[in-house]
Amino acid sequence: MEYRRFGRTGWNVSEIGYGMWGMAGWTESDDAQSDRSLDLAVENGCNFFDTAWGYGAGKSEQILGRLVKRHSGQRLYVATKIPPKNMKWPSKAGYKLEDCFPSDHIIEYTEISLKNLGVETIDLQQFHVWEDAWAENEEWQRAVEKLKADGKIQHMGVSVNRWEPENVLNTLRTGHISSVQVIYNIFDQAPVDTLFPLCKELDVATIARVPFDEGTLTGTFTKETTFPEEDWRSTYFVPDNLNASVEHADRLKPLVPEGMTMPEMALRFILSNPDVSTTIPGMRKAPHVLSNLSASDGKGLPKDLLEELKQHRWDREPTEWSQ
Repeated sequence: MEYRRFGRTGWNVSEIGYGMWGMAGWTESDDAQSDRSLDLAVENGCNFFDTAWGYGAGKSEQILGRLVKRHSGQRLYVATKIPPKNMKWPSKAGYKLEDCFPSDHIIEYTEISLKNLGVETIDLQQFHVWEDAWAENEEWQRAVEKLKADGKIQHMGVSVNRWEPENVLNTLRTGHISSVQVIYNIFDQAPVDTLFPLCKELDVATIARVPFDEGTLTGTFTKETTFPEEDWRSTYFVPDNLNASVEHADRLKPLVPEGMTMPEMALRFILSNPDVSTTIPGMRKAPHVLSNLSASDGKGLPKDLLEELKQHRWDREPTEWSQ
């Protein structure tokens, strides 16, 4: 496992972290299986774990809390997220700060997360949605600084809405934010335009989420793929999205180097960018843990392949189904 400096925090985190959304609410999630997979990740050098209260109303946080307790002798970095008060993902331009993150809500849900996680302080607390129009509102800033002063959190981050990587720039300039979590993968390359350069300038860490484009970059989806009604992907992969996603993924298949899988190529594309602090694939099963973590060997991808993959950038606009 390779490690990278996590912005101004100074932490050295595994360049492949662990995204824990799929452990609470996705089809085929299983607690015993999750515990085994998480233990295996720790054994193979993963030390950064990203969860949220919104993942199963605290269930994923509790799973992470058990992991931290089982590995109390190791330094594991715990990242979670505060849900918006109106419980709507993503936020929209018309929402006010008091709709989503009034100070009492920020503090209340941090306390709830502390209890779920079973820790005295959260390494990285994050806003689960965001609007840059809130940047200069002192209410959230005071709440964040109070949580830091009280030792409840060490650092604060922002998780940016899907396909809105620039909807946080002024917020980062306030100096109150230590990290930004954004969708970045072979298709979603927009963060390199403005967000990543600003993060580098301000020494803000970057967390690349959705490395497999919710599954299409694994190369296993077809236009006939379906999901159970209770699985959130059943509403995300509407026909227009599924068909287009499969077509884009199919065009990548001839580019996968011999001896490499498409998921590995997708991870290596992300890790080839030194502006990425860590990426957080979801991993529910042991084989996924081993295959994903093995991509961290410092090799990246050949320059000619990287340049070819950059031509597969797919700029998309938020829609009603993009959640």
